Amino acid sequence: MFLVLLLLPLILHAFALNQEGLFLLRVKQSLSDPTNALSSWDQRDLSPCNWRGVFCHSVTGRVQSVDLSQLQLAGPFPLFLCRLPSLRSISLANNSINSYLPPQISTCQNLTTLDLSLNLIAGPLPPSLAGIPTLGNLTLAMNNFSGEIPASFALFQSLRVLNLAGNLLNGTVPVFLSNVSTLKELDLGYNPFLPGFIPSQFGNLTNLEQLFLAGCNLVGRIPSTLGRLTRLRNLDLSNNRLTWSIPSSISELKSIEQIEIYENSLSGVLPLTLGNLSTLKRFDASTNELTGTIPSGLCGLQLESLNLFENRLEGTLPGSITSSKYLQDLKLYNNNLSGTLPSQLGENSSLQYLDLSYNQFSGEIPESLCAKGKLEDIILINNSFSGKIPESIGKCQSLGRIRFKHNLFSGQVPDGLWGLPRVFLLELAENSFSGQISKMISTAHNLSVLSISNNRFSGSIPDEIGSLGGTLVEIFASGNGFTGRIPESLVKLRQLVTLDLSGNMIEGGIPVGIKGWMNLNELNLANNKLSGGIPTDIGSLPVLNYLDLSGNSFSGKIPVELQNLKLNELNLSNNQLSGELPPFFAKEMYRNSFLGNPGLCGDFEGLCPKIGQSKNRSHAWILRSIFVLAGLVLVVGLLWFYLKYRNLKKNKRRVTIAKWRSFHKIGFSEFEIVDRLYEENVIGSGASGKVYKVVLGNGDTVAVKKLNRGVKKDDSLSTDTERDEFEIEVEMLEKIRHKNIVRLWCCCNDGDSKLLVYEYMPNGSLGDLLHSSKGGLLDWPTRYKIALDAAEGLSYLHHDCAPPIVHRDVKSNNILLDAEFGAKVADFGVAKIVKRVGEGAEPMSVIAGSYGYIAPEYAYTLRVNEKSDIYSFGVVILELVTGKPPNDPEFGDKDVVKWVCVTFDQKGADQVIDPRLDLTYKEEICRVLDIGLLCTNALPINRPSMRNVVKLLQEAVGRTS
Repeated sequence: MFLVLLLLPLILHAFALNQEGLFLLRVKQSLSDPTNALSSWDQRDLSPCNWRGVFCHSVTGRVQSVDLSQLQLAGPFPLFLCRLPSLRSISLANNSINSYLPPQISTCQNLTTLDLSLNLIAGPLPPSLAGIPTLGNLTLAMNNFSGEIPASFALFQSLRVLNLAGNLLNGTVPVFLSNVSTLKELDLGYNPFLPGFIPSQFGNLTNLEQLFLAGCNLVGRIPSTLGRLTRLRNLDLSNNRLTWSIPSSISELKSIEQIEIYENSLSGVLPLTLGNLSTLKRFDASTNELTGTIPSGLCGLQLESLNLFENRLEGTLPGSITSSKYLQDLKLYNNNLSGTLPSQLGENSSLQYLDLSYNQFSGEIPESLCAKGKLEDIILINNSFSGKIPESIGKCQSLGRIRFKHNLFSGQVPDGLWGLPRVFLLELAENSFSGQISKMISTAHNLSVLSISNNRFSGSIPDEIGSLGGTLVEIFASGNGFTGRIPESLVKLRQLVTLDLSGNMIEGGIPVGIKGWMNLNELNLANNKLSGGIPTDIGSLPVLNYLDLSGNSFSGKIPVELQNLKLNELNLSNNQLSGELPPFFAKEMYRNSFLGNPGLCGDFEGLCPKIGQSKNRSHAWILRSIFVLAGLVLVVGLLWFYLKYRNLKKNKRRVTIAKWRSFHKIGFSEFEIVDRLYEENVIGSGASGKVYKVVLGNGDTVAVKKLNRGVKKDDSLSTDTERDEFEIEVEMLEKIRHKNIVRLWCCCNDGDSKLLVYEYMPNGSLGDLLHSSKGGLLDWPTRYKIALDAAEGLSYLHHDCAPPIVHRDVKSNNILLDAEFGAKVADFGVAKIVKRVGEGAEPMSVIAGSYGYIAPEYAYTLRVNEKSDIYSFGVVILELVTGKPPNDPEFGDKDVVKWVCVTFDQKGADQVIDPRLDLTYKEEICRVLDIGLLCTNALPINRPSMRNVVKLLQEAVGRTS
């Protein structure tokens, strides 16, 4: 009997553990488990403590925590969890928990943590949640909760974290949350609240360390009472409609590390007392309406990033900026700042990015900019900087981009600058630089673009430039004083796309061996002293469409091989060419291409000289005239009859042609486009119209998008009720010039027809190719190249267009592939120019984008932001790695982002990577996969910029920028 009494507690204890196991088995039965993630939950075990995701107390053996995050589970919230008496933590994050959250959740009376983020839960927030007295962390972000935040939430007793970001909550940001004095983190961002003010009572939350109210439709001013939040480390009020000035009380945030108030309509000057924030590391007030100067104290802080671009800042850059030991990122472009740069800028900090473009700065560049050897970007375009480039810049081995265009620089460029090993963009155009290109350029192994036009450079172009054949893509050197010959080594530049040496004094002929320029698109050697014959090899350059050799002394005949080219512009005028025109060029449209060549003959009146005409010539002229007159009699009769038949069609075409606009010099007639829109030429169609493949008379091929009459972008994509897809696309593409953006040749809008004529991309779209039986043609090096090309195109839109452009419909079907699988971003029908200075950040009327590519926050706030493009591009990367579309039946209710996260975590990379890929590239593929996951981070703030995405992709295969 004594033994039985002794063992009774253990028997009861075992029974209790079994009971908890039974409750958990009921949880398992209530959930859909497509990946069998809960296979270890076996009723044959006496204790559930060894089951996956179940954590027990080390002494009592009671279940204290259940973590089933990222397991692809689906179904309603499992209330049986609340039967576990010692349960303190539940995490079902990143699953497909659906239905609504039942009010019985309050029966989890000992709960301290409830994390249901990134699920599909809908309906109202249960007021009963506030009845859990121990609840300290409530994270319900990225679901579909709707309605207002319950008033009962003011009654939480122990709540430290309340995260409701990225839902469908309405009403206004509630004042009563200020009663929850225990709060350390309040995240309400990206909810479609009604327009409302930031409650001034939030200043009572003195324990608050993070306040996240981005994209909450906030209006009015920033309340001065926020200055009471002395423990606040992160303040994010971005993407709202806040007005007035920044309150000076913000300087009382003694613990603040990050302030983000960009994309608002704040005005006035920056408070002078900002310099008191000794812990501040990141300050971003870009895209507002601020005026005045930068407070000197602000620049002496522990800043890592200072972003004030797109405001109305005036005045000078304060000298105290040099005292910052932590400043890494200084971006002040598109303001009205003037004066000189502090002489010790960069001396005390590891400065990495400096962008002061589009201001009125003057004076010289400080020697100390690269004192710490970390400077990667120095962008000073469109200012009034003068003097020489410091020798220290020529020794800055970390530099990747140097952009000094349109300043007043002079003197010789340091030899070392020409040969910096990481520089991929060297832009010195439109200054007064002199001297020669240094032979040290041979060490610039990463140089892609050399832009030095409109300076005073002289001497010969060094042979050493030919050693950059693996990287150099564009050379712009026009408007200088270069002499000597075109170096023979230039033919080694196999990647060359553009060569512009016009407006110099270069002599000799075009080098032998230019057949290797297989990618050359533009050759401009105009206005030099070149002589000799035009090489027949030019006719073998497959993609050349711009050829200008005018203003030289070329002689001899025009090679008939030039007829093989598909030129949009040809200019051979003002040379010494002779002989007959090749038949293809004996057309009126090419007349101006051959003027000023005294010995050149063709059928154009005035082209050939009328000197020394012989009697035979006169006889020939008479005979020709007789034949012409006889022919006219016959033709007039036929024409009179034929005209009636053709009259309607011709009139229609005249109306059509009158509405054509060309954005490049085109080598084809608009009539050819109109007459070749046959149904058998359709290569694609959608709600807005059809796309035709049109082969022109000159052998060229174009793609023609014919939009349906009166059709605007599909409702799921439409964003502007007054401006349709045609107008938006033309506005965007007529001013964009980038090798990774599809080229718009011309367009037509006559009311009845809206036509957009693009360059033809023979390999179609990435989506069609990747997700078809031909997907196996895309090996990993090709997929990587496509990702990098598309990233560079988007980076151009975000960072190099002024103002920036957000595409808003990035997807694999809008990435087109040329004959060499080079990628170009297309379809700008819903693109948007980022808000200009002084304009309100108007939200879009509905969501733009395609299902599976839309960023989570974009479903809740319709404001334009580059971060949504970055998310969509991340999805494209995951498509390239997995070979799967963004939505696949295999994923169930998930998309490719969630599927990759869960599968990679549970089964490893091999189960994620497309089985058609060669796993010898596995390390590279995994690096690119990580970039895709970084781009698709649920929080926009954690996504890299497109410029950094390009850099990460380059580094993924060992390249550095």
